[in-house]
Amino acid sequence: MGEKKKIKILIIRFSSIGDVLQCMGIIGGIRKRYPSAEIHWVVRSDIAPILEIDSRIDKIWAFDKNNGFKGLWDLTGKLHKENFTHIYDAHSNIRSNIIKLSLCPFWKRWIGATPKYTLRSKNRLKRILLFNFRVNLFPKPFEGMVSYQKPLEKWGITELHIAPNSWNFPNDSMQKVKNLVPHELKEYICLVPSAAWELKRWPINYWKDLIVLMPEQKFIIIGGPQDDFCEEIASVAPDRTKNFAGKTSLLDSCYTVHETALTISADTGFIHAADLFGKKGIFLAGPTAFGFPTGNQIRVLEKEMPCRPCTKDGRGTCSQEIHKECLISLTPNLVAQTVKAMLD
Repeated sequence: MGEKKKIKILIIRFSSIGDVLQCMGIIGGIRKRYPSAEIHWVVRSDIAPILEIDSRIDKIWAFDKNNGFKGLWDLTGKLHKENFTHIYDAHSNIRSNIIKLSLCPFWKRWIGATPKYTLRSKNRLKRILLFNFRVNLFPKPFEGMVSYQKPLEKWGITELHIAPNSWNFPNDSMQKVKNLVPHELKEYICLVPSAAWELKRWPINYWKDLIVLMPEQKFIIIGGPQDDFCEEIASVAPDRTKNFAGKTSLLDSCYTVHETALTISADTGFIHAADLFGKKGIFLAGPTAFGFPTGNQIRVLEKEMPCRPCTKDGRGTCSQEIHKECLISLTPNLVAQTVKAMLD
């Protein structure tokens, strides 16, 4: 008898930060079901560093979107030579469809000569029903990691199997973050006040009030270079609040989430980092529908309203008389009490 063909899996998920972090939850389940499988991942080049912390991923194919169609075609040609046995399209966009159709052409499917293939559907019909007619057919809560795992059940991968100690952060990130604070990172709480869309952001004054309400606590704020308001938040207690916004890389911020005592965030990628790493966190669930955390160590704070969820990713406008009432209702006092209960 011939030698059994080695399992070689390609995962396609280009972006975004939160989605890639949630999709990374499937790696443990794949490794448990197929311990010797070779796992490859196609990702956007600016997000690739996140994947590098997981040594269970054998090869990362970083795609620079500035290279356009030619760059994608060149990448597809290289992927052809890998002879994958399994392909998981976890993105379902134009780029992933080009790769999929190239590696799994229809004529080969007819004769059963293509790799095994599965797709994470975007459930567009369900989205139309939800956001246009208020008919919600999605699971409640819609857990992002679980939604990435479900399409793999046809390959016998039936669980996430999160392994909190699988992460290998580079020494330069670890040292850089440690050098930015005068105390041990575990003494700090990580705050994530930014979000891609304003509708998902907890009010700036709430963040400031939270810091004032917890005078015994130290804080680290993470964000991007464009998040000028982070300095305003830090200014209420500069002796015990460090503003990392614009000073740290994506990988540095992930390490900060990994090492601090707890992360507080609205619907952004870093609450999913805490979830993936098995770290404590508080999720301020506002208007969006998709990507609730999975782990029991993440506390979800939310106000049930008939208009929720009103948006997929935070785009649009609030329909309520009280702007962003779903987030305004989650008061700094409530969050402070939850923090104290979780840390105790």
